[in-house]
Amino acid sequence: MELRDYLRILRRRWLLVTASTLVVLSATAAYTFVVTPQYTSTARLFVSTPQNSDSNDVYQGGLFSAQRVTSYADFVTGRELATSVVKSLDLDLSPSELTAKVSAEVVPDTVNLNISVTDPSAARAQALTQAYAEGLVDLVRELETPPGTRDAPIKVTIVDSASLPTAPSYPKPVRNLALGLVLGVIAGLGLALLRELLDNTVKSPTDVAIATESPLLGTIAFDSGARSKPLISSLDSHAPRIEAFRVLRTNMQFVEVDQQNKVFVVTSAVPAEGKTSTSVNLALTMAQAGNRTLLLEADLRRPKATAMFGMDHAIGVTTVLLGRLTSGDAIQHDEVSGLDVLASGAVPPNPSELLQSNAMKELIAELRSVYDVVIVDAPPLLPVTDAALLAAQSDGALVVVRYGKTTKDQLAQAIKRLDQVDVRPVGVVMNMVPSKRLSGYGYGYGYGYGYSYAPETNE
Repeated sequence: MELRDYLRILRRRWLLVTASTLVVLSATAAYTFVVTPQYTSTARLFVSTPQNSDSNDVYQGGLFSAQRVTSYADFVTGRELATSVVKSLDLDLSPSELTAKVSAEVVPDTVNLNISVTDPSAARAQALTQAYAEGLVDLVRELETPPGTRDAPIKVTIVDSASLPTAPSYPKPVRNLALGLVLGVIAGLGLALLRELLDNTVKSPTDVAIATESPLLGTIAFDSGARSKPLISSLDSHAPRIEAFRVLRTNMQFVEVDQQNKVFVVTSAVPAEGKTSTSVNLALTMAQAGNRTLLLEADLRRPKATAMFGMDHAIGVTTVLLGRLTSGDAIQHDEVSGLDVLASGAVPPNPSELLQSNAMKELIAELRSVYDVVIVDAPPLLPVTDAALLAAQSDGALVVVRYGKTTKDQLAQAIKRLDQVDVRPVGVVMNMVPSKRLSGYGYGYGYGYGYSYAPETNE
């Protein structure tokens, strides 16, 4: 992946990165301000041997001190010294509990030894540190003094008494919050990258091109008002959604240019991708352009197209196929747009058998002879075979995919379902695309969908 790919992921997943950062930062802040502050006191000790004028003795004494200081550091964390400090200060602690509070560090290349004690109380930390320092001095004197003598060949001297800490050594709010911010950003970026890698949905023309060689004929921006106003005939003439369908209509004119009367099936891979609203509004724009247009509601399982016009679907395709009415008698007319609509009719128990019958072929041929364009609203391709059967009797299928919901596998399987009946998709429509993503679909597909270009009005 290149840098621009990471930047694209960051732009797309910035909410996830921000949320992760805030969560980690909040958890760090909560821990920082809830945890009990700890204070650390430190004392410095110096290990030495008796000095004389002989330089060789001085060197040997220094070597001896350097060797011993490491052992003394180990004494600090031992049980013997902890027991002595507990008794001297009459502490309500066990030696093992006290040992957990103490640390010793030999300063590199020196014979200096630092003893540190950490405790919630600054005064007690100082008292414990001083007790440890004095206890180590006594312990070394006792251990290093040869039997029968009063002086040890080596001694430990307290150079700096235990300090009284004025500020907590832990937690450090500034450091913790900075670390939490960095970790939060890293975690957010990691989650964003992981989600991007696991995201198998269709979100770009490249994703469409992987599944089919058919062109992307249009992109329809997500419109929160589409549910309450599904028909573009109810919108202002310069609304972005209307412009999107006009672009789709224009692109459809270049499909099957040698065919005078055209029949197109509008379908999708799975339900809830917007294929019905796309077929209805595409038919409306065709009719508004002066084409003799019919919307054929061929979804005999879940008919929804006629409901958008407030029409009754009780009489329609199934009624005509059963020979109870002619197509002319069953067709309804929308006065506002001039669009003709042939409803589905009563829902039959055997939709697939009706759609592949000779009566259906004759109906499509009859409608083709009367209308310039017939838009067929068909069921999804993957759940049932109806759409593939209808596509085989038409001039091609227009496949609708929903941005961020239709997976690449679903689209590929839908195209494969059409290939099985020797039908080539005439194109793909990307539906419900966020307006801020439209710029990535190239000139001619993105321009005008997220922006209004209505005539100026004089105030």
